[in-house]
This record gives sequence, structure tokens and C-alpha cells, in this order.
Amino acid sequence: MDEYRVLIVDDEKELVTTIAERLQIRGIQTDTATDGETALAMIEENPPQVVVLDVMMPGIGGIEILQRMNAQNIKIPVILLTGYGSTEQGTEGMELGAFDYIMKPCDLNILISKIKEAVKLYG
Repeated sequence: MDEYRVLIVDDEKELVTTIAERLQIRGIQTDTATDGETALAMIEENPPQVVVLDVMMPGIGGIEILQRMNAQNIKIPVILLTGYGSTEQGTEGMELGAFDYIMKPCDLNILISKIKEAVKLYG
């Protein structure tokens, strides 16, 4: 697999850790954040190729992070993770320029496929 660097953002620490470990096993470099402020700082300091972003988080949620990225003209593809019943936010995210959204719990193969697609399209 080609080298990819992905930032995974979700307030569920176990989920972030599990996804990161599984992606790393498949050769995808991962950074993680469990809150919006940390994620924004990481995006600004060392931009990843793709951001995998939970829609619903305490404090700064995924939609607000996406809005702030747009306001700062940060052009990184975002794949949103949405829980059951939050498909409206996934759709809202797409309208704000998210690359795609995936329902939780996410299928790792689908996530990897979306990451590869995003990197291919956005470089």
C-alpha cells in the first residue's frame, strides 16, 4: 500500500485507538485526537492527507471543525463518521465540502477505500 497519513478524530478514545491500530497494521500512518481543539491544532501544525472526523463530539464537533477548515481555506479531504440517526449531519457535512461520510460502526475496508479515493483525488 502507498504511504498515507491520516488524522482520526473522535471523542471515543477506544474507537480512535482501535481504528488507528488497524490502519497502522495496513501501512497507514495515523495521528489521533479526541477533541476538536486538538484536532484543529494538529491540522494547522502538521496537515494530514485525510481527516477522519466524528460528527458528534462535545465542544467543537465535526461540522464546526469542517466549517473552520473552510474558513481558513484548508483543503484537506474530510471523511465524516456519523452515528445512527445522525445522517442529516453527514449530509450537512457533504454540503460543506466533506469528501464522504460513513456510518458508525464503520467497516474498516470501506474506510480504507475512502481514504485511498480521497488521496487519489486530492493528492
